Amino acid sequence: MHFFRDPYFLKILLTTLQVSVVTTIVCVVLGFPTAYYISQKAPRRKGILLALAIFPLLTSPVVRSFSWMIILGRKGLINNTLVGLGIVDKPLDILYTPAAMMIGLTHLFLPLMIISLVGVLENIDGDLLKAAQSLGASRITAFRRVVFPLAVPGLVIGAVLVFVGSLTAYTTPALLGGKQRVIATFLYQNAMTLNDWYLASVVAAIMIVITFVVVGVMNKMAKTLNPKG
Repeated sequence: MHFFRDPYFLKILLTTLQVSVVTTIVCVVLGFPTAYYISQKAPRRKGILLALAIFPLLTSPVVRSFSWMIILGRKGLINNTLVGLGIVDKPLDILYTPAAMMIGLTHLFLPLMIISLVGVLENIDGDLLKAAQSLGASRITAFRRVVFPLAVPGLVIGAVLVFVGSLTAYTTPALLGGKQRVIATFLYQNAMTLNDWYLASVVAAIMIVITFVVVGVMNKMAKTLNPKG
């Protein structure tokens, strides 16, 4: 338990949890409306949109990470645009920060969230919304009371996939995080560079425990949001 009293390890653990949680929230916020939009389309157009959503998965994480390094760098597309428009006086330090890792991981795992939600949302009968509206519910209320609870299983599956993927990802944090350490890069450093397999095994065990805890919490939230599901 002395690892949890080590400020260096605690900082790495908190950075990892922060990146994983924020990435999951962003994927939910972006993925839910996207998946709902796709699920409402005709089969042919739905197939095209799903293919576009899945397309990033066909590209290597290394290639995607290097692309983001070019975009987020001090002389990258974002900083050149901001400086050119006069929004900022000097380039922002975006690359090699937790924010850069979150952006890269969101790009990496957003398709998983969309796929998980589309499979659930497309099976929700549209007549349920019409019935709720005919009983006086607004579109927002009908969506909140009907669609959202029925979509909870897909939401939980997607959130677990994104969180666990972000927690254990190595390539994207290693390239976009720079000196910012997360658990995966810390594990690799101890196992392959320092040859400290004992510490590496302890870190791996901590990652497994965190994964089980998160899955348990997600399942409990799902039962709370959709008791009959």
